[in-house]
Amino acid sequence: MTDAAAPERRARVVLVDDHRMFRTGVRAEIGRTEETGIDVVGEADDVESAVRVVAETRPDVVLLDVHLPGGGGVEVLRRSVGVEGVRFLALSVSDAAEDVIGVIRGGARGYVTKTITGTDLVNAIFRISDGDAVFSPRLAGFVLDAFAATDTPPVDEDLDRLTQREREVLRLIARGYAYKEIAKQLFISVKTVESHVSAVLRKLQLSNRHELTRWATARRLV
Repeated sequence: MTDAAAPERRARVVLVDDHRMFRTGVRAEIGRTEETGIDVVGEADDVESAVRVVAETRPDVVLLDVHLPGGGGVEVLRRSVGVEGVRFLALSVSDAAEDVIGVIRGGARGYVTKTITGTDLVNAIFRISDGDAVFSPRLAGFVLDAFAATDTPPVDEDLDRLTQREREVLRLIARGYAYKEIAKQLFISVKTVESHVSAVLRKLQLSNRHELTRWATARRLV
């Protein structure tokens, strides 16, 4: 294929699913890089390997199964919160409302079922990479209904004072992570973690990490 015929767009993708045959099929369907622009840079079959591969490869998009050994897709989302620039698209056989809502609340940008065609999946990957939200038509209703049923949260001026990185550090501190663990998860130095914690405490007018944890828990940020 000539350069002129090559796809103009590219996206680096990680496949997370505990069925090897399914991963092989998806890779064969979307991983023809010169045709689709999709470069499959890693695979994983459980939570531990998924968290590791996502951190190591830092893909544009993770195709994430909902049900995985080790805690499921929601656990992968929770433990990958510090990896910047990565977006998640749930790709599952399940179309249960609780599965859809669970991973969306966990941070996924979209949810499609495994009945999706290869062409539509490629399009969904690029849309997710661009920051759009993507859902199979029936599943979009679950999400709209779930979020319409809850009150719109009020603007939190204290939280708005924090940068995105400070919010990430705040959540990890509130979950009981040590500074070294936070540094490893966010790929920054311990000194940088300490600086972020000091900034958070100063902006929120708190004295220590115990007060910070209570503050975060009261706002359901943990």
